[in-house]
Amino acid sequence: MSIDKVRAYFLTREVAPQIVEFEKPTQTVALAAEALGVAPARIAKSLSFWVGGKPILVVAAGDARVDNRKFRDTFACKATMLSAPEVEQHIGHAVGGVCPFAILPEVAVWLDQSLTRFDSVYPACGSGNSCVRLTLAELESLAENVAGWVDVCRLKE
Repeated sequence: MSIDKVRAYFLTREVAPQIVEFEKPTQTVALAAEALGVAPARIAKSLSFWVGGKPILVVAAGDARVDNRKFRDTFACKATMLSAPEVEQHIGHAVGGVCPFAILPEVAVWLDQSLTRFDSVYPACGSGNSCVRLTLAELESLAENVAGWVDVCRLKE
């Protein structure tokens, strides 16, 4: 199970952040925000794309949308998301539980500037009913294969 991989991954980093598991599904921003009682923007969603034939993750605020122009300017290609079957195969987690922890080694993780509005955010932990509260510094240090910060999203107006 992916949540077990995330727990094991955290142990290898010698940290034990408190993973929260819910009885009900939290695999969408709206469901996770409702279960936590927080604004949807505070959910750190992990979006998977193809860049140069390789999968990447962009972790963004729950209310952010990928801006195609910014994405193209940053990565020199069109924003093309992985299909649901490709996500588990190439990222290491199934849709609904995708997170930047315990992912496959070839996956680069980019953190989007949309997250910087918050002191802490809530990414999933490998399952469709889990999350963890992390500061941005914790997210940056715990996320695997962090390539850096980008500005490829826009906020709803």
